[in-house]
Amino acid sequence: MARKKSEDTIAVNRRARFDYDITDTVEAGLVLTGTEVKALRAGKASIAEAFATVRGNEAWLVQATIPEYAFGNRANHDPTRQRKLLLHRREIEEMARFTQEQGRTLVPLRLYWRDGVAKVLLGLGKGKARYDKRADIAERDAKRQVERALRERQKA
Repeated sequence: MARKKSEDTIAVNRRARFDYDITDTVEAGLVLTGTEVKALRAGKASIAEAFATVRGNEAWLVQATIPEYAFGNRANHDPTRQRKLLLHRREIEEMARFTQEQGRTLVPLRLYWRDGVAKVLLGLGKGKARYDKRADIAERDAKRQVERALRERQKA
């Protein structure tokens, strides 16, 4: 029987799909210190303002906030330090080419545990214009009204 992969979500960037047009996703591992792992196990993290960047042959997660571990000592970590992403060289090169174009960025969509290892799901996306966001809101409202009308029709 196949072993089921367990995934526990730590943090989700809910605004990412609203602010960016995500074309592809990549899963990456994180290089963490001991107190960062313990803080993540407690379920405390924020990736709302985070982004990923490629410097040289390495990928980095920037501005992700993992608060200090409550029971940590003076060797506690810096909450907003840059964290190295673990990816294959081919994936890093693809991301570097992708971000060379104007308006393209790497956005963390989700931070989670997979089989006891911290992972981040990165979205390769392009920033949406204001009118694109308004169109998405209008489309979502129209869909909601249609569903509401269908429910009302089924009741009668």
